[in-house]
Amino acid sequence: MPARPLSDETLHLIDAVRTALEARSDVEERTLFGSHAFFVDGKMCIAVKHEDLLVRLPPERHPEFQEMQNTRELSPGGGMKGYFWIEPNGYATRALWNFWVQEALAYNPLAKATPKRKPAATKAAAKKTPTTKKKPAAKRHSIFEADDD
Repeated sequence: MPARPLSDETLHLIDAVRTALEARSDVEERTLFGSHAFFVDGKMCIAVKHEDLLVRLPPERHPEFQEMQNTRELSPGGGMKGYFWIEPNGYATRALWNFWVQEALAYNPLAKATPKRKPAATKAAAKKTPTTKKKPAAKRHSIFEADDD
């Protein structure tokens, strides 16, 4: 069954993340558990699912982020410490947006990479697709309710 098309809001959010990471040369985009994920230096850093951001943050600061408004744990059972969903109100201003992006990027060099699995030979050949070039993104995004630069 073909994937459902992404909403305009989701596409705007993906584009905003793309813009935030455009200065980096080590970014890879791919799908991950139904989200559009951005891997930095081979490690999941930020993902978009519908209108929510998934950010990877320092596990030792999990309780601090858990108490913040407009956040929810990826795994409330505690199995995925440091992964948080940020709801739209949690990134509605440029200052909030920059906070989450910078926190995720600051933790990325310390994060452990997930070991790559070896795909079966037939699947590997079938899944090889040409990489797409990043499109230049607009610098301003409709995801912000108000700018507070």
